[in-house]
Amino acid sequence: MSRVKSESPTAVTDVRTGSKMQRVIYVTYLIAVLDITWMFLQFSITPYLAKKLGFDTLWIGYLQTMVGVVQLLGGPIFGRFADLFGARAAMCLSCTASVVYYGLLAIADSPLMLFVHKLPAVLMHGLPGAQMVVTDLTEPDKRAEALGKLGLCFGIGMVAGSTLGGTLSTHYGETFAACVAAGGSFISFLLVWTFIPKHTKIQAPQDNTDKKSNAKSVFDLGEITRLMKYPGVAKTFMVKIISGLPSGIFQVMFSVIAMNFFQLAPEQNGYLMAYFGIVSMVIQGGVIGRLTSKYSENSLLLLSIGMSSLVGLAQVFMANVFQFCFIVLPMMFSLSVFNVITDSMLTKTVPSSDTGTMLGLCASVQSLLRTIGPTIGGFLYHNYGVASFGFIQFAVNMVVFMFMLRNMVNTKDEHRE
Repeated sequence: MSRVKSESPTAVTDVRTGSKMQRVIYVTYLIAVLDITWMFLQFSITPYLAKKLGFDTLWIGYLQTMVGVVQLLGGPIFGRFADLFGARAAMCLSCTASVVYYGLLAIADSPLMLFVHKLPAVLMHGLPGAQMVVTDLTEPDKRAEALGKLGLCFGIGMVAGSTLGGTLSTHYGETFAACVAAGGSFISFLLVWTFIPKHTKIQAPQDNTDKKSNAKSVFDLGEITRLMKYPGVAKTFMVKIISGLPSGIFQVMFSVIAMNFFQLAPEQNGYLMAYFGIVSMVIQGGVIGRLTSKYSENSLLLLSIGMSSLVGLAQVFMANVFQFCFIVLPMMFSLSVFNVITDSMLTKTVPSSDTGTMLGLCASVQSLLRTIGPTIGGFLYHNYGVASFGFIQFAVNMVVFMFMLRNMVNTKDEHRE
């Protein structure tokens, strides 16, 4: 009888904790939607504002490279900051940087100011911040599905931001659109401060002592790079970088492709980006969760890389935006599965106290692609045209696919022996 009494309060507490955790996750999804909305609003206006200020394709590439560089430097530091000081502090920092970022964009009236406004991007990691909260509050076997739902949020934000950015810039100008993004980022800050707990990691009390002993500095490079020593981390990171590079080049150059190759106006570009978002929503909201429950992560990773290679082959023969709309379907599927699976695999290889730093490193992979992508993409576009992106994506991903397939076969043979 006494045993029942002693266990009952714990059970009630667990139910309340579970309910509270689920509410935090839902609010995190909302914050992610808002963050992506303002980001894509900015994506839809910056190329046209840059063109008004006299930028050519090459200088637009330099502008994108600068964003990649600052976020490449800031990603791991942001992740470690979240591990040391909690997800709420990290997300508040990101929202504050976003307000400054969009505010500077609103007053950018010269090429220099357009570059200056990119500096706060070093601390803008809203989606990685949301991934940290979701990772902390979900079990490992449910993590891929939960991260996939964040991808659904990405799709919603892409649709809303692209449509809103194109409409606002067409009817009210780029300055007004940037002010809307700055105001929206402040709303995100209020949501984070109100609903996200100070700490979201579920750890045993003794972990706090270890955490204090390791909390020498947010900028401790050794604490960040040591994660690469865990089994399988370095290999997965190499696959993430090499396989993701060709598609990353195409993504960073897409605004130029839409403007010059497809000859799209700002509003039409917004509609196309909204189409991307709708496709992404369907895939990440209704497909990825079912796939992860039936198939292993290694199999899904192999599938996404193989499909990415075929997408590159299709891009070689792409001639107009109508054909591209068909290519978008397998392209978004391969990208969505690839990003969700690699992030899930990497967070499972490290202790829960380091998942923030790991997700920061994952974000830095995307920043690395944005850093070197514009330079490579600008060179390829000027010298070989849009088809060159498809050739490289086909070749690189086919090599990675064959390498991984060989490893999987060898692993199965070793287990049989």
